Amino acid sequence: MNKQSEAFLKELLETPSPSGFEQPAAKLWRNYVKSSVDKLYGDVHGNSIAVLNPDAEFKFMLAGHVDEIGLMITHIDDKGYISTAQLGGMDPALLTGQRVTILSEAGPVFGVIGRKAIHQMSPEERKKNVEMENIWVDIGADSKKDAAKRVAIGDPMVIDVACRKLSGDKLVSRATDDKAGAYVVAECMRALSKRKLNISVIGVATVQEEVGLRGAITSSYHVKPDAGIAIDVTFASDHPDTNAKKSGEVKLGAGPVLHRGPNINPIMEKELFKTCKQNKIAYQVTAEPRCGGTDANAIQLNRGGAASALISIPNRYMHTPVEVVSTKDLDNCVKLIVEFLAAHPAKRDYRP
Repeated sequence: MNKQSEAFLKELLETPSPSGFEQPAAKLWRNYVKSSVDKLYGDVHGNSIAVLNPDAEFKFMLAGHVDEIGLMITHIDDKGYISTAQLGGMDPALLTGQRVTILSEAGPVFGVIGRKAIHQMSPEERKKNVEMENIWVDIGADSKKDAAKRVAIGDPMVIDVACRKLSGDKLVSRATDDKAGAYVVAECMRALSKRKLNISVIGVATVQEEVGLRGAITSSYHVKPDAGIAIDVTFASDHPDTNAKKSGEVKLGAGPVLHRGPNINPIMEKELFKTCKQNKIAYQVTAEPRCGGTDANAIQLNRGGAASALISIPNRYMHTPVEVVSTKDLDNCVKLIVEFLAAHPAKRDYRP
């Protein structure tokens, strides 16, 4: 990963983009790819769509969602404390004691999620699970009227944490799910712009994946791909309190994860394995017995159907503020997809 790519990834990860409010991150993504692609546009849903070789008959779509999990203001009480609901899903226990950034119309507003001091808790209270109804945000307001001067019902927010380097090639940040995938799509488009293509490649930074694959549904319908790959994260099983028997053996730094199951076109599956072996790209494999909750599902089911596959980035601690990924895995994801698509024939029959 070069310095330009590293800087883009860091800025993308730190740009708040909760589902339904992805515009700043989407704009950043478009600015990064615009000089490399033949066509670039957005749609009414908020998806960002970049196209290479648009006149080719065969259309291949790449999708990585740019939205992240977050919270939304649902109520402000008389003392100025804020209640929230989730945009996407997270463990409420992770929220207590966190700092947040609220995306108000006037600009970012800083706040904290409060918690009763442990000294004042009974033994029973200490054992109780944290529920969303027990979560409140404090922006330092003295009253409802004071709070309403700065924020409004429906304003979204994200946990306020920075992207940091761990040892070696590891990064820790919120929202690597799935800004890491959106990053891979952008890097693929830039790299493929320097290669001779037999097909049209359409890279999409999709929106609202965390609330129902919504951006991938609408963009797939518009793009009408013959085939496509979703790039997302998957559960790493190389840390304590995980079950490899359930999620598969997945390690950070061991390469992108290829999947086998009903969401994966069997011909594309074989071609991806072949590409890895021919180019000496490390990879991992997991079984996906169900059609998963990724953009690959939307691509596969769009219109009359399309050949689909999912390539995943190993991710520790998914849907927490401290998700951890390997930049080496990101580089290998880009290499795999670029080599696969650069060698793709002008037509391929993906019918099993």
